[in-house]
Amino acid sequence: MSNVFSVKVWRWYLLALAVIALDLGTKYWASSVLEYGRPVVFTSFFNFTLLHNHGAAFSFLSDAGGWQRWFFTAIAVAVSITLVFWLTRCADKRREAFGFSMILGGAIGNLYDRLQHGYVVDFIVVHYQDYYWPAFNLADSAITLGAIMLLLDLFLTRENTGNA
Repeated sequence: MSNVFSVKVWRWYLLALAVIALDLGTKYWASSVLEYGRPVVFTSFFNFTLLHNHGAAFSFLSDAGGWQRWFFTAIAVAVSITLVFWLTRCADKRREAFGFSMILGGAIGNLYDRLQHGYVVDFIVVHYQDYYWPAFNLADSAITLGAIMLLLDLFLTRENTGNA
């Protein structure tokens, strides 16, 4: 348990905290400035549109009647607790710790929304002509970046050990 409070681990917790702060700050801004469902167009492929996601990724189970809020909350709590302990084991492994920190920050940012509002605030929209990627937020981006970093670490570690 002492590893949870080591200085090496705290730098990664601080990164997760920075992700949470940026995520919640941008969601607050989007909720304060944007009109629900009305796009603010920046380019032919990018806009901000305030949306509320009652489900998970890609609005999975968004129309399930409300039980999904607590289901996804429980998953986010379990994943976050697990990530805190994983960070204690990999604090010296930069890519791995970075990935886990980003995922932890994103998970807690979306968890906060789910607990506070009953939905996750999304506002970033990317599209090509009439083909739209589902709206997302900075927490989703951090989770994605963290997962990419973990995959990159997996491949680079395998290459370095000669286990390809």
